[in-house]
Amino acid sequence: MAKITAAEVNKLRKATGAGMMDCKKALVEAEGDFDKAIDVLRKKGQKVAEKRADRDSSEGAAIAKVNEEQNKGIAIVLGCETDFVGKNENFLALANQLGDLALNYNTKEEFLAADFEGMTVAEKLVEQTGVIGEKLEINAFETIEAPYVSSYVHINKIAAIVGFSAKPDNADTLGKDVAMQIASMGATTLSYKDFDSAYIASETEARIAVIEKDNIELGRLGKTLKNVPQYISMAQLTPEVMAAAEEEAKVQLKAEGKPEQIWDKILPGKMERFISDNTTLDQEQCLLDQNFIKDEKINVAKYVASYGNVAVTSFKRVTLG
Repeated sequence: MAKITAAEVNKLRKATGAGMMDCKKALVEAEGDFDKAIDVLRKKGQKVAEKRADRDSSEGAAIAKVNEEQNKGIAIVLGCETDFVGKNENFLALANQLGDLALNYNTKEEFLAADFEGMTVAEKLVEQTGVIGEKLEINAFETIEAPYVSSYVHINKIAAIVGFSAKPDNADTLGKDVAMQIASMGATTLSYKDFDSAYIASETEARIAVIEKDNIELGRLGKTLKNVPQYISMAQLTPEVMAAAEEEAKVQLKAEGKPEQIWDKILPGKMERFISDNTTLDQEQCLLDQNFIKDEKINVAKYVASYGNVAVTSFKRVTLG
């Protein structure tokens, strides 16, 4: 039997991340052959991976990276089974290494087939499944290319990347603020203009039904009823709808006895309130239409416009689970 030294065990441990005893057993089985010992550990990982294939890898780490040129970004999720492993320093180091590598690829398939320390990324995940004892997999892979790209990661649970049409002065502040908005508020699209009319119609019906149901219970309890909107998106607020809303506001002002000469000072506020009350879908799902988290008096579109001739071109958001 080949004599296994502590130096050889340590070398294998550094190469694979496996525990000391596992490395020693692998070297003994491989009769001291380093490459064969790696294969032994890899086969162990395959066996563990097969046994845990049906496990839920809903924990882990969300990672966002931007290249040096700041014109490409990636957001990935390295998934594992438990929060305990997801917070482990070695696991987070691996996630960050994979994030750096992912910047060189445009699809998840290309990335999984990429070389990582002499094996593919997919093989590395299998190997580390054997080392850690939990299922590891890439649960999300998103990439963006634009003249300027920024990113934000929230405690390794949510990662966001955002692309802009240009790199303005103080771009780092703009980029971080908008990426943080994406991470925090969970927008699904850029603008209400991206919505399909059928989707808006079904959402309108569903949201009104929920509010009306809530109002039945609120009425029973003698509490203030929620406002039931006519609309939920700017896409529905046609010139005709807006004109009708303005006329209704004027009728209200007249009924309240407000002098007609001051209506022009009151109407803008009423119309803003009408728009706010009837664009709840946009405020929830459309990045540019959301209230800016650092100043709720303006929306994200106005905040971006304050940086000059620059626009958000695209964004991606990944989360655990």
